[in-house]
Amino acid sequence: MKLSIIVAASRNNVIGRDNQLIWRLSADLKRFKALTTGHTIIMGRKTFDSIGKPLPNRTSIIITKQEDYKMEGCIVVHSLEEALQAVTNDEKVFIIGGGTIYKEAIDKADELFLTLVHAEFEGDTYFPEIKNETWESVDRKDCLPDEKNEYPYSFIDYKRR
Repeated sequence: MKLSIIVAASRNNVIGRDNQLIWRLSADLKRFKALTTGHTIIMGRKTFDSIGKPLPNRTSIIITKQEDYKMEGCIVVHSLEEALQAVTNDEKVFIIGGGTIYKEAIDKADELFLTLVHAEFEGDTYFPEIKNETWESVDRKDCLPDEKNEYPYSFIDYKRR
């Protein structure tokens, strides 16, 4: 099983504020859907709360410290290790947030799909630094803003060195 991280982060590594995305990039949402559909997605409870429902055509695993938490249509676990053990018959699993789960998963992941938003934002949730000695960029597409994407951005794919 390949463990993948998918994230959109600003130049200053901000990924959110008040449990919400700060920007809306249509191309990023389309990329997220294309990459994760048909696979297992692992997220923290706050990330799930910000989405509001299980995403279609994906197996959703929620990590929470709340022992009695239940969510229809999702697998609920209490650690990243438990989440990974709950994955069945999937060659690629995606970590989709939030900040705490990313920090725990970054040392375990095989690949990283970053949407880098070329702006700086105030936020309360951050993505860990991507270290060149650990990660190698294997693909990059730079995009300019347009009517559906407010900021310039880059899709950057990394593999663990």
